Amino acid sequence: MRKGIHPEYRPVVFRDRAANYAFLTRSTMTSESTIEWEDGRTYPVVDVEISHVSHPFYTGTARVLDTAGRVERFERRYGKQDGA
Repeated sequence: MRKGIHPEYRPVVFRDRAANYAFLTRSTMTSESTIEWEDGRTYPVVDVEISHVSHPFYTGTARVLDTAGRVERFERRYGKQDGA
């Protein structure tokens, strides 16, 4: 690999403002803001709008659409078309 062309891969804190949740991971993201983590060290912090803590898919609050019921209601209302 060529030296000096890759961004620095370092510990970064991602903070989900909606859920008041933060987690430490490694990333190439950069930020001017910093935060003191639980281990007493200071890390760059990146604010995100949504994470696995607040996303409806992961929290189980996602709505499932009843597409079969919609199709049946449409066919009842407008009748099933033959041929055309």
